[in-house]
Amino acid sequence: MTLEFVLIVAIVVAVCLLASRLSVKFALPTLLIFMVLGMLFGTDGIFGFEFDDFAFAEMVCSYALVFIMFYGGFGTSWKASQPVAAKSFLLASLGVVSTAFITAAFCHLVLGFEWLMALLIGSVLGSTDAASMFAVLKQKKLDLKENTTSLLALESGSNDPASYLMTVLALTLLDGGGVMSSLVLVFTQILYALVFSVILAYITIFILKKFKFGSDGFDTLFVLISAVIAYALPAMMDGNGYLSVYIFGIILGNSSIRNKVTLVHFFDGITGLAQIVIFFLLGLLVVPSELPGVLGISVAIFLFLSFVSRPATVFGLFAFGKKGKRSSFRQKLIVSFAGVRGASSIVFAIMAVVGGADHVIFNIVFCVCLISVALQAGLMPIVSKKLNMLDENGTCLKTFNDYQDSDQMQLLKLSIPEGHPWIGKTVKELNVLSDTLIVVIKRGKDSVVPKGNTKIRANDQIILGGEVYRENADVTLEEQVITQNHKWCNKLIYKIHIPDNILIVGVRRKSGKTIIPKGNTLLCNGDTLILCKGKFVGEIKPHPAHKTEKPVVRQKPDDVIEGQVVMEGFEYGPSRKDISEEEAEEPLQQN
Repeated sequence: MTLEFVLIVAIVVAVCLLASRLSVKFALPTLLIFMVLGMLFGTDGIFGFEFDDFAFAEMVCSYALVFIMFYGGFGTSWKASQPVAAKSFLLASLGVVSTAFITAAFCHLVLGFEWLMALLIGSVLGSTDAASMFAVLKQKKLDLKENTTSLLALESGSNDPASYLMTVLALTLLDGGGVMSSLVLVFTQILYALVFSVILAYITIFILKKFKFGSDGFDTLFVLISAVIAYALPAMMDGNGYLSVYIFGIILGNSSIRNKVTLVHFFDGITGLAQIVIFFLLGLLVVPSELPGVLGISVAIFLFLSFVSRPATVFGLFAFGKKGKRSSFRQKLIVSFAGVRGASSIVFAIMAVVGGADHVIFNIVFCVCLISVALQAGLMPIVSKKLNMLDENGTCLKTFNDYQDSDQMQLLKLSIPEGHPWIGKTVKELNVLSDTLIVVIKRGKDSVVPKGNTKIRANDQIILGGEVYRENADVTLEEQVITQNHKWCNKLIYKIHIPDNILIVGVRRKSGKTIIPKGNTLLCNGDTLILCKGKFVGEIKPHPAHKTEKPVVRQKPDDVIEGQVVMEGFEYGPSRKDISEEEAEEPLQQN
């Protein structure tokens, strides 16, 4: 590896990162820009780099796809996805098979391809692309009604293994393999993926919880290496490595492990780099002058795939289900339209060419994916709005870093209602917590820069600044969804039993609004609680009105005490049934 090669790679990545800003300015899909840049650097481009090593491209893209698959699973909230999990996995398995065979029939009967070659084209194009779909949902900040965002994210993240399996099966049949050997291949692919992913995931979780690494960041590297092992080990034994690493990611992402913030930021960067590498390399590999020869066939396949194969599969699979839980007509339409094809299909096409298939299949699949990313991904916000499926109040793809910012300073808002003890006092008279600063005071439409003699008024909003906590603590944030039958549903926080090591730090309503809870906050059906879990080491004092051998914690309604800010006060007392409404409203006494 020469220094010139290293320099060129560094320049290419830097150009791709800078060019990603164009996607925001011109409302273009970021991945399309990476692909076009690759074509500009390629054989027919302005730089004229000749690159036709399909084997090298397959190796690089396959490993890059591993990290995209892992992070797709790692970033999937199983609790949020449970309501649509059945539909998502149905589309990710039977949906891929159905789409592949319907598309193959069109390629064979209408376009004149041999049956096995037609099946290979259908298999390669059978899955929606995780990288493209995640990019569309995040970049466009799309949150769709009826849990459709979770459905599409879960489907696109989990259907690549099925498409890969269908591609391997088609290549086996093209190579002269028998039906029985093909069935054995399907069985071993799924079995080894399930076994190794689960075992490796729980081993990794155990090590992360029990083992203290010698240096900061080593746990992140350990997760990275574990993801590679979760792919490589089953793949070496003819298992489905992509399915394995995806399941591995789901289990790891939904477990209580430390430093999830660090992991999210790290794999955000790794996944972004993987997408750049894949799409740029695919653009570099294609010869644009060869594309006009397959453009007509590619457009025909794209139109049939988008308006016949995908809709027929979606409407067919979603036709069943319990009454009241069936998908609406609008949801079926948006899911049908959202079948974006991208990197994974082209990577599987490269694999097919390396496996002995005709080179023309790569050009066809590349054209189909280029059109799909440009049109379907670009038009998703418009189509969603036209179908009235856009949830204006929602936010998509919540991850752990939505609860803790990566900046050096964290800002907190404190409202000053009528009767607040701070009203009339100057800033210098306030006993503000150490290591915090009043940054600004929001007063109506005005923003007041506070000085020592600035007086606090009723209805002010005080913005406090403080240093972000970054130490590796045995504390994790988890989500708890409140259902209609949950024992906390329709209860005030101070009336529920909260274990000593748990604090409710946020409540996200159905509308998408997140509030800081107080003791008198009512928990409703559909709320998502953000729980902080750690070790309880405080002293439990009995409530003055009662004596009990089993005191418990209750979160106090009031959040402000004379002379100091209390983010969430605590009072220790007897069991919930022994506390009256009046006692619950007693002021918190300072020791």
